[in-house]
Amino acid sequence: MEETRYRDRIGQLAESGERVLTVAQAEVANGATPAPPRDPGAPEVSGRTTVGSVLLNVLAPLATWDRGDRLVDVIAWGIAGRGATGSAASRLHRAVNPLRPDGQLRHTLLAVSDRRLLVCLTGPVKLLASRGDDERALAETRVAWSASRAEVASARVGWHRLNPKRLRIDFTDGSWLAFTVPIAESGRPLRDLAAALSG
Repeated sequence: MEETRYRDRIGQLAESGERVLTVAQAEVANGATPAPPRDPGAPEVSGRTTVGSVLLNVLAPLATWDRGDRLVDVIAWGIAGRGATGSAASRLHRAVNPLRPDGQLRHTLLAVSDRRLLVCLTGPVKLLASRGDDERALAETRVAWSASRAEVASARVGWHRLNPKRLRIDFTDGSWLAFTVPIAESGRPLRDLAAALSG
């Protein structure tokens, strides 16, 4: 079973004496998410959104502006996370959606241990992968982000629009981020993860 393989690999990545309680494969939900942490070398950008930039986003999707993208995401998908730049949710979102110059797809694995919330990324995965490709992706799994259990305020799985399996993780700094699995997949791993974080 996939979960057992993932649990074994994440157990290898855990700190000495740390016990992994549950693991779930999930992706950040579609929708507007927290702003990424500031890059110290990046220039300051104006925060104004204009109707023209939103229209340009819709009519010419390759020509994008961050604010226009966010508005289109809100209309199409809703809100998938909130938090100030640099908040826990902002840092978590950047960790699972880093800039990928290689263009490779990686799966996101959420794990709860007796000490932390762990967010891991697998190695590159292929659409039509062989068993060897899957083993290689699993072997290259790494911890992308973690937070102590004390930093997590709550976690729950519930409905959002047409998806009954959306995990929302709230942090003590007031930020939050949502994760989902495809409709055809079981929501049990997400419910187990929410229960472990809340328990």
